[in-house]
Amino acid sequence: MEVVGIILSLFLLMFFAYRGFSVILFAPVFALLAASLSGLPLMPAYTELFMAKAVTYIKSFFPVFLLGAVFGKIMEDTGLAKGIAHKIMGTLGKERAILAVVLAGAALTYGGVSLFVVVFAVYPFASALFKEADIPKRLLPAAIALGAFTATMDCLPGTPQIQNLIPTNFFGTNIYAAPTLGLIGGALIFTLGTVWLERRRKQAADRGEGYGVHTLNEPEASSSIKLPSFKVAILPLLTVLVVNYVMTQIFTWDPNMLEPFKAMKLPLTAASIKNVISIWSLIIALVCGILLAIALGFSNLGKGTLAKSLNAGAIGSLLAIMNTASEVGYGNVISSLSGFKNISNALMSIKVGGSPLVSEAVTVNILAGVTGSASGGMSIALDLMAKDWLAWANSIGMSPEMLHRVASMASGGMDTLPHNGAVITLLAVCGMTHKDSYGDIFVLTAIKTFMVFVIILIHTTTGIL
Repeated sequence: MEVVGIILSLFLLMFFAYRGFSVILFAPVFALLAASLSGLPLMPAYTELFMAKAVTYIKSFFPVFLLGAVFGKIMEDTGLAKGIAHKIMGTLGKERAILAVVLAGAALTYGGVSLFVVVFAVYPFASALFKEADIPKRLLPAAIALGAFTATMDCLPGTPQIQNLIPTNFFGTNIYAAPTLGLIGGALIFTLGTVWLERRRKQAADRGEGYGVHTLNEPEASSSIKLPSFKVAILPLLTVLVVNYVMTQIFTWDPNMLEPFKAMKLPLTAASIKNVISIWSLIIALVCGILLAIALGFSNLGKGTLAKSLNAGAIGSLLAIMNTASEVGYGNVISSLSGFKNISNALMSIKVGGSPLVSEAVTVNILAGVTGSASGGMSIALDLMAKDWLAWANSIGMSPEMLHRVASMASGGMDTLPHNGAVITLLAVCGMTHKDSYGDIFVLTAIKTFMVFVIILIHTTTGIL
């Protein structure tokens, strides 16, 4: 009965998320449903299991959500993000329209701009470029997704996206973990994804299909847009990357910095400085990026716009962190139920290749798909099973860096199912429907899911990181 309750709870959470209901409200509802079917009293399950883990997650990652959202909003409102997108697309031109859109999205995400902001920044220019090249607009959402939702989100070493940061808190790694495999996986995803979209473009051209007639959210053509130069616009992104690298790889952190705080017996204090260095480094890098973006784009901010941008970024971060924290709290309740031991044992029994990597990849993929969230699914999976995977890896001499990269890339696999919030937002911004464009997005989802198993195979046969 306990296992049935867990499966029913997971199905209901996925169904309600797909129907557009907030997981902030319904994650605790379905967590308590599973708890009640397992005989646990409801109120302690809510306050001591659900809320305790949700609060722990917020403590660890809220600064990154907050500063990332503010940085993205400042880049958007100053026109810096649009300046980068416009330059890349203008340079490559309509002959390479799909590649131009992909690279524009990739550049912005790798520089620290949030995925949602990238969609809004890239879309107006991407739409105009597709129209000029007479490429079907239905392919546009997939092109933006390939640039923003794939390699630069979770594959490439050093990407400051939250999906690459979360594993550092569990494995004591940094965001440059397994760099060679990350680069290989990212390059293959970009290559295969671009080849697929170009094939689809050619098929459409052979049928005589062009951009099409669209009226929903179609951007107005304008030649009077004044955007910052590319050389200026790119500086905040480079600043985030460089400062983050210096603070992570070059700067020497005092290993005893936490000792005075441990002596205070504060709740939720990190066990070791290596668990928080990546978070601290990214906080410093994002602050530097925000300050530089404000300085460079201040002339483009109207009276009172700076306050509005900062406030909008801060408020926007609350929804993102609360969504994910609710999913993590849900996972903590589920993991505490007796029936979960059977599920956990089944997942841990996946011993393909004699390592925890396939078990980790399958588990993270499943939970990312169920929750419709890369960060949420990965957080649940790592919270439930990271210690077991790490112990398994240590027993066979495997570097925690592999656990980090596999978890990060697996989170970006099945997360982009139809109920994923980023997919829904992307389609809405582009003025397209699931029927119009989701088929190509699903192909990218399949490529991403497959690629994590490719890098596992490469590591198993060669040993490279």
